[in-house]
Amino acid sequence: MVLFPSFFFKRFSLVSVAVLLMVLSTAFAGGASDINVTDAWGRDVAVPENVTKVICSGPGCLRYLVYLQAQDLAVAVDDMEKSRNMFESRPYFIAHPELKDKPLFGEFRGHDNPELIVALDPEPQVIFKTFGNMGHDPVELQKKTGIPVIVLDHGQLGVGKKKMDETLMMMGRVIGKEERAKEVIAFFDDAIEDLRKRTADIPEDKRPTCYVGGVAYKGPHGITSTEPAYPPFLFVNVTNIAADPSKTNSDQLSQTTFSVESLVSMDPDRIFVDLSTLQGGAEVNGLYQIRDGAPFQVLSAVEKGEIYGVLPYNWYSQNHGSILADAYFIGKILYPERFEDVDPVKKADEIYSFLVGKPVYEEMDKSFGGHVFKKIDLSKVE
Repeated sequence: MVLFPSFFFKRFSLVSVAVLLMVLSTAFAGGASDINVTDAWGRDVAVPENVTKVICSGPGCLRYLVYLQAQDLAVAVDDMEKSRNMFESRPYFIAHPELKDKPLFGEFRGHDNPELIVALDPEPQVIFKTFGNMGHDPVELQKKTGIPVIVLDHGQLGVGKKKMDETLMMMGRVIGKEERAKEVIAFFDDAIEDLRKRTADIPEDKRPTCYVGGVAYKGPHGITSTEPAYPPFLFVNVTNIAADPSKTNSDQLSQTTFSVESLVSMDPDRIFVDLSTLQGGAEVNGLYQIRDGAPFQVLSAVEKGEIYGVLPYNWYSQNHGSILADAYFIGKILYPERFEDVDPVKKADEIYSFLVGKPVYEEMDKSFGGHVFKKIDLSKVE
């Protein structure tokens, strides 16, 4: 029988305890290093506790990351962020041109490339994905990459704001930006309430009839493209001739086509043109259509020159900061006595500075031919 000295057993015991503690420590650390979130599809997704590397897939997703002052966490972008249009209407992209220099992970509208994603260095710890039914299936993407995919409900600034708030808070929680998320939500709430207070007591029969045309949807459209629940009109209590009074705003949340006949017969007091229409070329350009189309010449707004240019509302999903800026401009035009203290240009840059970190109004106005927040002289439209 082999005899071992007593110090051997003491040493063995100490080593065993140390190994055991290491194993237990690792196990507990592994459990504590993950947090569980329930995404917009009701999926329980485990993500690392300290997330410092992400990618944002789908329309509007990267915009939210910029709102949270976390654009540096993006390790790659889709091909929408790699290109710049002649008419650039995304404030977050203008404020952060460095985003276009990041590696590519897939095509826009959620058409992600798993091979490109797993080859990224550094590799993302989390994939945020808006509009989960668009492009690459989120569940399959998670299986193929081994990276947690969190599906987000993009929401809306108007009727769908609760979903938008939930998405900002979810992203904030995952990347450690909850306080900033609360600040962003409060910023929007305060602005919307300010707009409401300025105009809420105006009797319905004193509210001007208005129309907004040229609203983009998966690309530029002409003057008959509109939004029945156009948020700036809702915020400043405008009578939107495209809205169906028999329906709730939540039932009219998408772009639609309003017939020329209806536009002429309802003859709005003022027409606002979403300048994204300029990106469509001669046949789609809403300003050309109003200028050259015979049916439009009988409109009171055309005869009186009551046509105004507003910042693009919908480009790679909603430009929420531009929506607020447009609302203040529209309020100034329709109810000047209620907005005496507001300079729409300064207000726009105040909004952009908070949301995307820089004032970008001047560059956007230049992109759109100097028509932003101006009365448009159709005879001078080129």
